[in-house]
Amino acid sequence: MNVELQLRFRNEEERMPTITVNNPDEGLESEQLEDVMDQIIDHNVFYTSGGELVEKVDARIVSRSVEPIYEA
Repeated sequence: MNVELQLRFRNEEERMPTITVNNPDEGLESEQLEDVMDQIIDHNVFYTSGGELVEKVDARIVSRSVEPIYEA
């Protein structure tokens, strides 16, 4: 199963860029993620085509499994 952590922000142009981390630690807590997201915004770690990140939107774990039913 593929698992990823998605950190979603809002930028200056009101768009929602996402930072994705593959196979995150299972022990992550909400407060840790909020702190990291605040630091990303405060230190301008990433710049997007829509400008700087200005607001946290959410953090979520997304998992998906792929089950092949035919292979050539």
